[in-house]
Amino acid sequence: MLKKFAFLSFLALGLPLLAPQIAGAMDRRGEQNEARAQMMAGKVKSIRSIENRVLPRMGDSEYIGPEFDPGAQVYRLKFIRDGRVIFVDVDGRTGTILRQTR
Repeated sequence: MLKKFAFLSFLALGLPLLAPQIAGAMDRRGEQNEARAQMMAGKVKSIRSIENRVLPRMGDSEYIGPEFDPGAQVYRLKFIRDGRVIFVDVDGRTGTILRQTR
């Protein structure tokens, strides 16, 4: 009985703490699916072709990963250099770098 109570207490206390992480993972999965669907439809370039264009320009920055905004059709590549995060926004249709934060 005590084990059952402990388990139920964990669920009651632990699940609300995990919910944002689960939702974030589901959002990223949705981004990936939308990016793939738009790429397969010929609307945007693949993330690999975008990365091949941007990564060589970033020198000694560490690549963290991409995000995709399906409405704007923009990839955001994230890097870190000297403890600072750098965002590079790239037009998914053309591969043109739109902006870069420093």
